[in-house]
Amino acid sequence: MRRFLPLQWVLSLVFIVQMYLAMLVLGVVFLVPAMIDRRHAHTACRSFCVWVRLTLRLLCGLDTEVRGEVPQTEVVVAAKHQSFLDIILIFGAVPRGKFIMKKELIWAPILGWYALRIGCVPVDRGKRGVAIARMMRDVKSGASLPGQLIIYPQGTRVAPGVKKPYKVGTALLYRQLEQTCVPVATNVGVFWPKHGILRKPGTAVVEFLPPIEAGVAQDEFLTRLETEIEEATDLLLAEAGFRA
Repeated sequence: MRRFLPLQWVLSLVFIVQMYLAMLVLGVVFLVPAMIDRRHAHTACRSFCVWVRLTLRLLCGLDTEVRGEVPQTEVVVAAKHQSFLDIILIFGAVPRGKFIMKKELIWAPILGWYALRIGCVPVDRGKRGVAIARMMRDVKSGASLPGQLIIYPQGTRVAPGVKKPYKVGTALLYRQLEQTCVPVATNVGVFWPKHGILRKPGTAVVEFLPPIEAGVAQDEFLTRLETEIEEATDLLLAEAGFRA
């Protein structure tokens, strides 16, 4: 495997370049239709997800798999976040996803405008209390928009094997929206790391876990959420051959 590492690195670089070119092309092609009807913004984003998964397999030898029962109704999706790939897989799987995202991303070319168009909720992570209050107001004001609200309970990408606490914002959203929460585990960080160019061959997985029904007390909810996601993630990491 080591002797082929330079080739894998080059193919990974080619993949990354063409991925962002595809983002640009799709963003331009769907721009006017997406201005007219936000459903076209969803079509553009889902098309990008399909393209990324296809080219990732062809160029890098990295297959992707979505396991478990994908939610079709209004739910909160609370997911483990290891790299950009889990965003691609989760959004591409659910019917109409929208993310809680850091505020800085709204200024990202193409990506930021489309994120707002599909209903993503930007928050300022630098002011925790204000961010949570704003997040809850924005979600409530957009509650009539159909979709699955996707949030990362740890607040950022976390590399495989690294422990980081789960934040209370997910529990507050869960309580306010009075919706079922669907936890999601993943091992994508083994193959598509938080930093760096190399994309490793293998099978990257996101797994939708059994839902946590609405009405569970906050402390119990957070404990269950963290336990279930971390245990399922550890199993997926072991399946991928990862050792801490």
